[in-house]
Amino acid sequence: MTPNQCDIGLIGLAVMGENLALNMESKGFSVAVFNRTTEVTDRFAAGRGKNKDIQPTRTMEEFVAALTRPRKAMIMVKAGAPVDAVIGQLAPLLEKGDVIIDGGNSLFTDTQRRGKELENRGIHFVGCGVSGGEEGALKGPSLMPGGSRESWEIIAPIFRKIAAQVDGEPCCRYMGPDGAGHYVKMVHNGIEYGDIQLICEAYAILKDIAGMDAPELADTFAEWNKGELDSYLIEITSQIFRKIDPETGKPLVDVILDKAGQKGTGIWTLQSAIRQSVVISTINAAVEARVISSRKEERVAASKILPQPKARKFKGDRTASKIVSYAQGMELLRSGSTEYKWDLNLSDIATIWRGGCIIRAKFLNRIVEAYQRDPTLHNLLLDRYFTKIIRKTQRNWRVAVSTAIKHGVAVPAFSASLAYFDSYRQARLPANLLQAQRDFFGAHTYERIDKPGVFHTEWIESEGKSVEKATEPKSPPPHHAGE
Repeated sequence: MTPNQCDIGLIGLAVMGENLALNMESKGFSVAVFNRTTEVTDRFAAGRGKNKDIQPTRTMEEFVAALTRPRKAMIMVKAGAPVDAVIGQLAPLLEKGDVIIDGGNSLFTDTQRRGKELENRGIHFVGCGVSGGEEGALKGPSLMPGGSRESWEIIAPIFRKIAAQVDGEPCCRYMGPDGAGHYVKMVHNGIEYGDIQLICEAYAILKDIAGMDAPELADTFAEWNKGELDSYLIEITSQIFRKIDPETGKPLVDVILDKAGQKGTGIWTLQSAIRQSVVISTINAAVEARVISSRKEERVAASKILPQPKARKFKGDRTASKIVSYAQGMELLRSGSTEYKWDLNLSDIATIWRGGCIIRAKFLNRIVEAYQRDPTLHNLLLDRYFTKIIRKTQRNWRVAVSTAIKHGVAVPAFSASLAYFDSYRQARLPANLLQAQRDFFGAHTYERIDKPGVFHTEWIESEGKSVEKATEPKSPPPHHAGE
């Protein structure tokens, strides 16, 4: 192949990079590929990339020379320093108007920084969330690109074609400027954490309380997948329960160590929510569940010392908790959109999550419809469709959580979801006492329900009297101790 003929280039030939390159080529695009370790490039070219419109390159100079202008180079390497290192090598070889796309799980603030630096040099930078795992990358992922509108127009013909397609619509839409794409992917991963944890807790209830074995669990999840819970994660869960370990003859799931890993996007989601004062208790519980699972040795030791309650039979429901998890995720997206002036379209986001990605589900069509009915919807729970489901499933939800608690089965995400719902639906919470305590020990002031203004009380009685003083709303209280 002569130079300057490839439609797009891809740097980083781990499994996701390889599969994306093959996906692009299968959709009619010529692809230049480069990997820091030349042996990896050669192996790919001689193997899965053989006899395809894929050009292996051995140097960054050769890689850049292989691309048509404006050059489009996609980076698929580990987030953090490796991305900066590749950009450091690549950017000096590019010209104004060329586009660099980071398709890894980068922190959105890193994307904002890189975008500013590259835009100053006239080079476009796109931070693109890619979801769907190995299969999605090969057959069609969900793509969440963020960057300048101009950069989106340059890559759109390729990205819309390589994305998953649902009802003739590509699961790829422009998210917004700078870090918007990677922010949306971060929240997607947070929702994924919540979804997976809820499934695991349903499994724990059915196995440890209802006493179901693997074939019964497989049948139950397969049945769930025919209804409103129809989703990729429910589908693969039913398949997991049917897999037999060839070495032991037991269900494979029963011989897998109960020690979960994580790559950081869940924790980033929590940090962002804390900064923006958004409650994502279900996702938080899911992250914490992974952390405590990693302390396997401690838990084994504790299980021999701490008392264990007896289990009885029970069957439960997880639909309502799933709604809460998505409601919290969408609220975080809305908050991030306001905070960073991205103007995120929540209906668009739900639309592109319907296919290709890990959290793809029939359920997402209902979310799209909710935001089409009311683009300013503050919380998914308030949409008529989801309110109706909660009304129908609330009793089972409460029975599931209370039964699990009674029998000592840990259900942190179910419990957190229910606590969020119960807090959100109450017109009055006990935070009035909290405000009184804060004013008592730190003079933090409070407001009243019967008249406007900001007040502070001298709670220690002076000559038998407790004195309340009105405080100017903008004036700081005398001192802030204890918080």
